[in-house]
Amino acid sequence: MSENSRIEWTDHTFNPWIGCTRVSLGCDYCYAAVSTPARAMKVAWGASEPRYRTAASTCEDPIKWNDRHDAFFAVHGRRQRVFCASLADVFDNAVNPAWRADLFELIAKTPKLDWLLLTKRIGNVVSMIEEAAEYRRELDRLHEGKLPANVWLGATIVNQAEADRDIPKLLRTPAHVKFLSMEPLLGAVDISDWLVPSAFHCATGFRQGTGMEAGYCGTCAGHAEDPIHDPECHDFIDWVIAGGESGPRARPTHPDWIRSLRDQCAAAHTPFLFKQWGEWRSVPDSLHEQRDAARADGWISISGVFHDSNDERQPTQGARNVVRLGKKRAGRMLDGVEHDAFPLPVWGTHG
Repeated sequence: MSENSRIEWTDHTFNPWIGCTRVSLGCDYCYAAVSTPARAMKVAWGASEPRYRTAASTCEDPIKWNDRHDAFFAVHGRRQRVFCASLADVFDNAVNPAWRADLFELIAKTPKLDWLLLTKRIGNVVSMIEEAAEYRRELDRLHEGKLPANVWLGATIVNQAEADRDIPKLLRTPAHVKFLSMEPLLGAVDISDWLVPSAFHCATGFRQGTGMEAGYCGTCAGHAEDPIHDPECHDFIDWVIAGGESGPRARPTHPDWIRSLRDQCAAAHTPFLFKQWGEWRSVPDSLHEQRDAARADGWISISGVFHDSNDERQPTQGARNVVRLGKKRAGRMLDGVEHDAFPLPVWGTHG
């Protein structure tokens, strides 16, 4: 199934199948598992539960979007972005490999769309690319161990442990654009080491006539023989999305966790998008109107422990007051600013 999307960072969502298994703390209150399509189709979440393949007609939508590229670009000045899959995980172990091969074939047939594949199973990507190639011999790029050039590959990261485990795996994948979705953010995370290329002079000098010699870096040893970083296998994050949790059982996000990511990205000149506060947000005591409208309130420690307003303990150092306003009222302003930065697609502008 597919649709025009209300998700802040995409134009369309596309689901070639529905169903998944919870594998992360971020999955605890998964919106997809209780979504209207999942309930209507009686799709249960779990490793032993079958995945539901959506109608074949679903695949016609990306073809239509691709055909409308020129009209969309004339209005928006950029390519269309497609989030796949909002109700599943492309790299789920329980998915038939032939389905994944069909998806990659569709992506290859829609080169004017930028496909955003977001996964909680980033360690599966390389092997599943190779596996899909066996089902579709005509997909030459897969046989070279590469994803289609219009794929943006993302990993969901909710805390430092997941960052340490999964970001190196993401950086080893053959994707042209690599991004993080840090939602729901459940703790402070330092990603600064992964925002800057390991050979910074190469990445910043990769322009003909600017510290380059015939497309090679003049600083690196053997510059006339050894190419600099392969643009299809670069070792830094191109984009960071962050946000709090929504839904009836949502957990609060400490505002300083978000601010830290914003500042890390600013220091590295990495595009940063703040998607939402979610159900909860930090509100100063002086904003009585918002506090009075809250459905619940309390405080969250810098380590992520939430205490409701009935808790008699005093807030610890670094704690912030939070109120439950609901996603819409909580909004997405961070210190009075909306952050909506995106990376430049590999295809450039029109593409």
